[in-house]
Amino acid sequence: MNRTAINALETLRLLPRAALVLFVLSAPFLAMPIMRAVTDTTIEASAAKRHGVGLVLLVSLQRG
Repeated sequence: MNRTAINALETLRLLPRAALVLFVLSAPFLAMPIMRAVTDTTIEASAAKRHGVGLVLLVSLQRG
């Protein structure tokens, strides 16, 4: 066998190991879901309506 064939066989023998190592190292990244921060999907509570309760409390505290 010539030198090129020996190098090709060694490379082909190492390819499965290299693929396995790359798969094991990339598995955590592949397992994570892709999160896209979109402001349209944010659920917020509705704002409380103000009915002037603060003014009533202020007037009643000043009288007392």
